Formats: sequence, structure tokens, C-alpha cells
Amino acid sequence: MNVESGIQTDYRAYDFDEEQARRRRWTIIGAVLAGLIALGVIGYALFGGNKAKPAPPPPPGVTVIVPGSTNVVTTISATGTLAAKREMPVGIAGEGGMVQAVLVEPGSWVKAGQTLAVIERSVQTQQAASLAAGVRVARADAQLAQAELDRAKALVARGFISKADIDRRTASRDAAVARVAVAEAQLGESRAQIGRLSIRSPASGLVLTRAVEPGQVVGAGAGALFRVAKDGEIEIRAQLAEQDIARLKVGDTAQVTPIGGSRAFAGTVWQISPVIDPQTRQGTARIQLRYDPALRPGGFASAAIRSGSVKAPQLPESAVLHDDKGSFVYVVGPDNKVIRRDVKTGDVSDAGVVVLSGLQGNEKVVLSAGAFLNPGDKVTPQLSNRPAAR
Repeated sequence: MNVESGIQTDYRAYDFDEEQARRRRWTIIGAVLAGLIALGVIGYALFGGNKAKPAPPPPPGVTVIVPGSTNVVTTISATGTLAAKREMPVGIAGEGGMVQAVLVEPGSWVKAGQTLAVIERSVQTQQAASLAAGVRVARADAQLAQAELDRAKALVARGFISKADIDRRTASRDAAVARVAVAEAQLGESRAQIGRLSIRSPASGLVLTRAVEPGQVVGAGAGALFRVAKDGEIEIRAQLAEQDIARLKVGDTAQVTPIGGSRAFAGTVWQISPVIDPQTRQGTARIQLRYDPALRPGGFASAAIRSGSVKAPQLPESAVLHDDKGSFVYVVGPDNKVIRRDVKTGDVSDAGVVVLSGLQGNEKVVLSAGAFLNPGDKVTPQLSNRPAAR
């Protein structure tokens, strides 16, 4: 037997057995892996496949309010200048002259016809005295003419005086009487001129300004020497936009506060401008006020005018939003979706914003957080515990 051949045959047998062992090992490994995979699939089916999917988050909650409607007093704010309701400029009524005395100061109360200043009148006084003497002369001539006429009438029956003489004496008497009337008229004119040299107030009131001093020479063209507020009545001439002035009526009440002061004064609208300034688109409402030292003509003041009441919803300021299109609110519809609602607002006060149009009052209005919402968003409305207005 060949030894080398035997050895070769043994090596081949050994290689064959090792290959068989390797194949068995891989078969076992594959079977184990397959079992593990099968166990994983079975476990997922038993424990993970039936697990429910997580529910979607609920819509965000928002606080809403049902505003209702209430009787709201509408107030219109305005500013304007304080002035005398009836300012009377007082100046020279006659020929003028040198001012002899000034009898009042600004802030003085005067009566109708009271003398404010006196102009020197020595020349006019002498002229009046001369005219008064002329009146006496004319009266004496008239008395003499009347006496001569009476004596002539007594002699005409005896034939000593003719009818023509009677007529002449009657004419002389009449001419003398006429000269008396002329002299008296001239004297009256002179006295009237003297009276006009006293500068008097045309009505009772408060002296606002004084523009004359003793020794000053004034004439008919000197302008106003005094300004008097008739009866001391003051007013504010409030400037209002045309849409606001259309809401006013004579008799509306107002509260007027001078700039720099904290005290408010009650007033009444007594006149509304019939025209609108085409440049500013504003009109004037004149509000009458009682006299008070704190109300100084020429000063600036603000006015809050009550122009009646209106039944309308009223919302907190946080519920009303604004953009380029105007004012709007968000309303939650029946499907809990957000709806934009354009509104027209009125007065704003501590109580809230008056909604003149756009709401009925029974809607669910988003109270706040409207800036974070968009039309069509779905929300969960939560009614505010704030009481609705009725």
C-alpha cells in the first residue's frame, strides 16, 4: 500500500468533515436569527400593533364676552379758545381830545352808561356857555316881540294900528320864537358833544382791556380804548370735525377745562356754526360759561360735550383691534371658528369702547388675544364672568 496515497486520502476526509461542520454552524445561526425576527414580529403584533395613536391637541381656549347693549352717553371731545361771548369795543364817539382821567381798570365790573374815561373839555364848555347866553337873548327878543304884538292888537280896535301892522308884528314875533328854537338846538348840540367826550360803557359787564392813559390825545380813529365783556359772559369756541358737529344740537351740555387747570366748568352749547371751513373741514360750536376768574379770555381749553345717548354694545379696549382697513373684532361662530367683524367705534372711556355699528350685542366676541388669531382658526370659547351690559 502506498503510504503517500493513504495520507492524501486522510486529508481529504478531514477537509470534508470540517466543511460539513461549518455549514451546520451557519445553519444553526440562521435558524436562531430567523427565530429572533419571528419573535420580534410576534411581539410587535401582540404588544405594539394594537397601541392607539395619540389624539390631536384640542383647539386653544379663548375668553369671549357677550356685550349686549346699553344706553351710552356719547361724548365729543374738542379744544378751542376762551373768549367773551359778546365783546364790546368801546372807543371815542365824538371829536376826541386829551384824556383827562381814566376811571376803570381791567377786571372792573361796570354798569350800563358808566363813565370809563373823561376827555378834557374846557373849550367845549365855553362854547356851550356862549350858546346858552344866545338862547337867553333869543328868548328875550321873542318876549319883546310878543308884548308889542299884544299892544298892537289892543289898539287896532281904536283905529290907531292898521291890519297890516298887526301882520308885520305877528311875523316878527314868529321869527323871534324861531330864533329861540335855533339857539336851543345849537345849545343842545354843544351839550351832546360835551357828553360824548365822556367814554361810557354801552352795557353792564366786565372790563377786559384798557388801551388809554391820562394825557393821551385820542381821536375818532383811535380804535377801541376799552373792551368789555357784556354781562361778564364767557364762551369757548370749540373746533370740531364735520362728522362730530353734525351730532350736536343747541342746548347740549359740556364740561370745559382750561389748559393747565384741573377744575371743570359747566357750559351749554348756544350756537353751532352753519358753515364748515373747506380747508380744515371743521366747524365751530360756541359753548356759553358763567363768569369765573379762572376763565381768562384768550386762553386755551378742552371741552367734553354730551351729545345725547345711544343704545349700543360696549366692549373693553382689548377686544377692539385696528389695521389699515379700520377697526374690527373677532367673533366666534357656531362652529367655534374665528370670524373677523369690521366695526365702527364711538366714544372711548373708562367703561370701554362704544361700538356704533357692526355688532348686534349677542355675539361671542374675543375678549383678548385677538392679535394671535386669524380668521378661520378653530378655538374653544370660554365665556367671561364679566356681566354683560343691558
